[in-house]
Amino acid sequence: MITIRPIQKNDDPYLKQLIQELLKSYQLDIPGTAYFDPELAHLSDFYQASKARQYFVALNDQQEVVGGAGIATYDSQNKVAELQKLYVAEKAQGHHLSYQLLDKVMQFAKEAGYQQVYLETHHKLESALYVYRAYGFTELTAPLKQAEHSEMDYFFVLSV
Repeated sequence: MITIRPIQKNDDPYLKQLIQELLKSYQLDIPGTAYFDPELAHLSDFYQASKARQYFVALNDQQEVVGGAGIATYDSQNKVAELQKLYVAEKAQGHHLSYQLLDKVMQFAKEAGYQQVYLETHHKLESALYVYRAYGFTELTAPLKQAEHSEMDYFFVLSV
């Protein structure tokens, strides 16, 4: 049984390790990816710093962090949020956890007043591409604005 809840400070080291291990497994432990994000070691501080942000953590029966997904402002003038750091541990993949996390962040985005959710990803993350398309995201030909993670080469948006 998976439990999904907002991030807590004690989740930070587990999320950093999970995100970096998964990126490394796809050879994406390079500059221009989330691997080197300065807030990665303190995700709880970043997401709790604003009511317009939230990060949800997925825990298994043993209370191990097995996934997470965040939402934060991308373009406040146009009410666009960004889906950030959606990762699921290999041992938890294949059970629709990504969709459950997406449901949580999309609900938060709607409640926070966003009209669209934008995301950036990489062609090596084939299962992520599949999930985003299946969830209803529309693929864009370019980022909505200057991409923060320069190595990302797929861009999607979904109305809330």
